[in-house]
Amino acid sequence: MTRIERSFRTPAIILKRRDFGEADRILTIITPERGKLDVIAKGARKPTSQRTGHVELFTRADMLIHTGRDLGIVVQAEMVEPFLALREDLTRGAYASYVAELLDRFTGEADEGYAELFTLLDSTLLRLCSDSDPRLAVRYYEVRLLDIVGFRPELQECVVSREPIEAEDQFFSYMLGGVVKPGYAHEGAALTRISMVTLKLLRHMQRSAYSQVKSLQIAPGLHDDAERVLLGYITALLERKLQSVDFIRRVRQGT
Repeated sequence: MTRIERSFRTPAIILKRRDFGEADRILTIITPERGKLDVIAKGARKPTSQRTGHVELFTRADMLIHTGRDLGIVVQAEMVEPFLALREDLTRGAYASYVAELLDRFTGEADEGYAELFTLLDSTLLRLCSDSDPRLAVRYYEVRLLDIVGFRPELQECVVSREPIEAEDQFFSYMLGGVVKPGYAHEGAALTRISMVTLKLLRHMQRSAYSQVKSLQIAPGLHDDAERVLLGYITALLERKLQSVDFIRRVRQGT
């Protein structure tokens, strides 16, 4: 007879949380080996609770979780990395909300290994804390996340003709998930323009380690164009708008 595991210890990053009852919180966490889980932190909202500071949003903690009937129960939680800059800087915190929401939307609750996604999120939160250009860290995260979850955009050849892309401005099809050469960009198709400079930037992110990307000096206009293309593609895949996108825009506008 298989022995049922009653509790387990795991690294966890807190993606979101909500109040439950008078003093508890339900946390959505991502773990390397257990996938994405909803767990309950009992008494976490009490000012005297020892868990209060260890279950903050966008923190990495070491958790001991007891397997409950419906939800896992956080028996112990020890903060490992607080990512303090994400709470001290509103802009960086807004980007953290976005990357956490993105991972949450692209993953389901499943008892399977998410080690690559966990490492990507962990690295990105660290970059958002320390890098001089957090927008670049977010764009790199989007490109790598799309790779991992199976929606890698085709940037090397036309998704209609399968011909190599020439050095000129192109179109991008959200529906087909890649670049379309101008000669195949028919009216009525769900296409958006993509400049060759933007295309080269996204290609560089697809094939390169972050250490080779972080030194790039990206002009605001190029940032905006890469964001427009990637966010349009992501929104089409998810078939919904992300709540954190509006938050980022309000922060940028200073409202």
